[in-house]
Amino acid sequence: MAGFATATAVTPAAEDGAYSVDLDAAWTIGGKPNGGYLLAAMAKAALAEAAASGSPHVHPLTAAASYVGAPDPGPAEVHVELLRTGRTVTQARARMLQNGRTCIEASFTLGTLTDGSEPWWGVNPPAPLPAPEHLMRIPSLEPVSGLALPVMDEVVLELDPAGLGFAVGAPAGAGEFGGRVAFADGHAADPVSLLFFADVLPPVTMDLGAFGWVPTLQLTVYVRAVPSPGPLTVRHHARLIEGGLMDEVCEIWDAAGRLVAQSTQLASPRLPDGPPAGQVAQEAAER
Repeated sequence: MAGFATATAVTPAAEDGAYSVDLDAAWTIGGKPNGGYLLAAMAKAALAEAAASGSPHVHPLTAAASYVGAPDPGPAEVHVELLRTGRTVTQARARMLQNGRTCIEASFTLGTLTDGSEPWWGVNPPAPLPAPEHLMRIPSLEPVSGLALPVMDEVVLELDPAGLGFAVGAPAGAGEFGGRVAFADGHAADPVSLLFFADVLPPVTMDLGAFGWVPTLQLTVYVRAVPSPGPLTVRHHARLIEGGLMDEVCEIWDAAGRLVAQSTQLASPRLPDGPPAGQVAQEAAER
């Protein structure tokens, strides 16, 4: 099993602006590569193209991807076009292709983050969690559906049990997960890997009584700081589910308590008939 750096490595291809990547089966969910993992590989291609052009910018500041079709593990290519290189940022667009088919369209704003920076203003304290010994690690086999989650062997994802009632048929109905995450091999998170961590949690529809992992249609991530070494604290919650679409927000704090990444994704969940779990109980209590 390749570590994250190896699994997202890109090499220049014959065509200008093209990079080869070998999508690793260890970073999959149900046989398909994780969307955040794919976005991180594309960011590496964008950074490589920026470096080749003389750009001084070495970190992804923003990444926005539209998932057109899910690639399979194996060889793929990322084609990068630099749109602008300025003093403070470099902007690029990229496409991931496999067997001539476009799988992902993405745009990136690249810059250089300052280590140890402090926010001028902020209102996002870390998610409150129980003591580490009370968190529960997510296994590499989804306990309800039996779906294979190899990516969970690559990370240590430990969630607050308050959001895991779905595993015993009693979802809380809050539409939220919180917990801690780190690479299983002990490697520290960096700005590129934050693009992956922003998409590693289970879909919050599980806490609402719907089962199964859901396809991401669009994912936008803001990287705010270089994370300090240590586990990351994550909070993942849904804001609205309507018309067969759901938007999920993820916030990530480093071990020093700094907000280091924020993301929003639009997904297409398969919802059960009737109101979400928790709503029926609430309405009954109000009656």
